[in-house]
Order: sequence, then structure tokens, then C-alpha cells
Amino acid sequence: MSLRHAVLGMLDEAPASGYDLLRRFEQAMSNVWAATQSQLYGELGKLEKAGLIRVHAEGPRGRKEYEITEEGRVELRHWLVEVKPNRSPRNEVLLRVYFLGSVSPDKAKEFIEYMGENSREREERLTELEASIDWGDDNAAQYGRLVLEWGKRFSAMSREWSEWAVKQID
Repeated sequence: MSLRHAVLGMLDEAPASGYDLLRRFEQAMSNVWAATQSQLYGELGKLEKAGLIRVHAEGPRGRKEYEITEEGRVELRHWLVEVKPNRSPRNEVLLRVYFLGSVSPDKAKEFIEYMGENSREREERLTELEASIDWGDDNAAQYGRLVLEWGKRFSAMSREWSEWAVKQID
């Protein structure tokens, strides 16, 4: 996935300013895709230059609200259904687990327990996030709930795996 398509997807739901988009990345998308302010504003410029978005309205202090263009919708839909997702198997955490035989069993257990604690904390944050959202009936709510549930289930699985893995180390 690219930042480009995440921005197009959010603007397909409703026009938004860079600030609004950044807040959505922080609140609703942090489980899926992270973006910094500089990355986001840089991407907005590129999307506008490519004709995939345009300024919808301007407010005080140079605030711009963007909307997706028809060309942007075509690009988003092409990416959604025609471009196969990158299923890269890279996972730095599991790469480290693979080489934990290079440290003492106590250090290996400590690392895996740390992984489990991170998973537990992520699971708690997502549960709190879910409770704080005023879910509507729109597409963002319906599919956002699906993504949030994936994050909760993945976190639970990671936590359970960590508990199991610690018991496997001699």
C-alpha cells in the first residue's frame, strides 16, 4: 500500500484538509498505515500536481481542503481491485526470533515476553479506541470496524503466541 492510495481513499469519503487527514492517520489508520506530517503534505502536493486531487476550499491561514478528482477515483479503484497487494514476508521481529539462539535462553525469553507485552498493550489501545469511536453507518465506519477488529485479533494472536513461545525455550 502506498500513502498515495491511503490519501485518495480518505478523500473519496469526504473532502479534508491536511490537518484533518493527519488526525485520521493518527486515530483511525495507525493500526494499518502511519504517516508523518511532512510525508502527508508532500504527498498532497504530488497528488494535486498529478491531477488526482484538487483544492476544494481555502480557509484562514492558508488552510486548504482537498477533494478527490474523477481521475483520482479511477486510480483508487484500479489500485483497490486490479493491483495485487504486496505480500512481502519481511518481519523484523520474527527475524530476530529466528536468531535468538545466539543469546542465552533467559535473554531469549525476555525478548519474547517483551513482544507479548507489546501485543497486549496494542490490544488494549485498540479496544479503548473502539469504545471511543462514535460509529456511524457510513463506509468508513463499516470497513474501519473490520480493520480495527483485525488489529485486535492479530494482537491477541501475537500475545498468545508469545506466551506459548516462552514455554518452548529450554
